Amino acid sequence: MIDESFLTTEEVLEYLQVNLRTVYRLIKAGKIPAIRVGRQWRFRKRDIDAWLETQRPRGGRPAPVNTPQARAVGSANAGRPRVLVVDDEATIRDLLSKTLALAEYDVDLAPDGRSALDRLRMIPYDLLITDLKMPGVDGLTVIREARRLKADLPVIIITGFSNEASAIEAVNLGVSGYLTKPFRVPRVLAAAAKALGE
Repeated sequence: MIDESFLTTEEVLEYLQVNLRTVYRLIKAGKIPAIRVGRQWRFRKRDIDAWLETQRPRGGRPAPVNTPQARAVGSANAGRPRVLVVDDEATIRDLLSKTLALAEYDVDLAPDGRSALDRLRMIPYDLLITDLKMPGVDGLTVIREARRLKADLPVIIITGFSNEASAIEAVNLGVSGYLTKPFRVPRVLAAAAKALGE
């Protein structure tokens, strides 16, 4: 049997974890399939799911960084900010990837600090979003190295382990945003827009 379940606008906001303005922008741009019913929009869940699949990085993983295409990526999608998300929790990475892609950011993912550093050395990012507490190379080390490579790189910290010392060091490193888990997605989008001066 074909799944013909329809979602209301409110249900889509909850499902995609974005704000109303983002949904309307996506409808207007023809990016998400929507049906007008009177004065309301309705969304076929299977269409939304199919569209979401097209927004994911291939294989759920970012492209390898050592290819010429990846190195030349700065010119590939001019006008779309490129964001690196660093978190050792796959669910957080997936949520942020989906959310930022919906807001028309190009998103790369790193599961740990070491792979984040490799990416930062290869690709000129417009924004870094990183967890603080990760095994091996921690978020503060990633931020310090990112700043060494690009002094004006905006940084947003997302952490479940907020303490005064890390908050002070983050402020000293000039981070643009400091969000604690669990976070609401609209706060992340607002922080990203603010950090990028949008």
